[in-house]
Amino acid sequence: MKNLGKMAAMASVTTALAAVLAVSACSPKPSEEQVAASQASESAAMSITAAEAASQAVAGAMASVDATGYVGKWTGPEGTSLTVTPAGGAYEVIITNLDGPRTFTGTLEGDGIHIVRDAAPLVIHKGDGQATGMKWLAEKKDCLVVAANEGYCKD
Repeated sequence: MKNLGKMAAMASVTTALAAVLAVSACSPKPSEEQVAASQASESAAMSITAAEAASQAVAGAMASVDATGYVGKWTGPEGTSLTVTPAGGAYEVIITNLDGPRTFTGTLEGDGIHIVRDAAPLVIHKGDGQATGMKWLAEKKDCLVVAANEGYCKD
């Protein structure tokens, strides 16, 4: 459906250009102002099409991001956090603890986002504050659990 709108816009631009070419073949050479106006019109039509395509791409990406429920910044106690960002077919996972931030590449599978930290495989999965095992997060409802006694929640 999205491509249909894009194709219709391109067809309109193509039809307009064909009409201009047909008329120009039978008309005297256009002035520089007419050429500039025609080029500006064509450029604007193409820009609208490009903007629509970009908007559709962003909407599609956001729909897949929202479907995972993992993307965004999750906070833990004492200034710690976990940030998940889509990175192509994978996810960039930044875990910030008291030693500073560390970046990992994760893959989304059925049970969560899989990463390897210090040669140990981990699965970041959804849970609540109780599942994190951390008293500071016990009352939270929307959390990610990284390991025993390590979790991060949405505020």
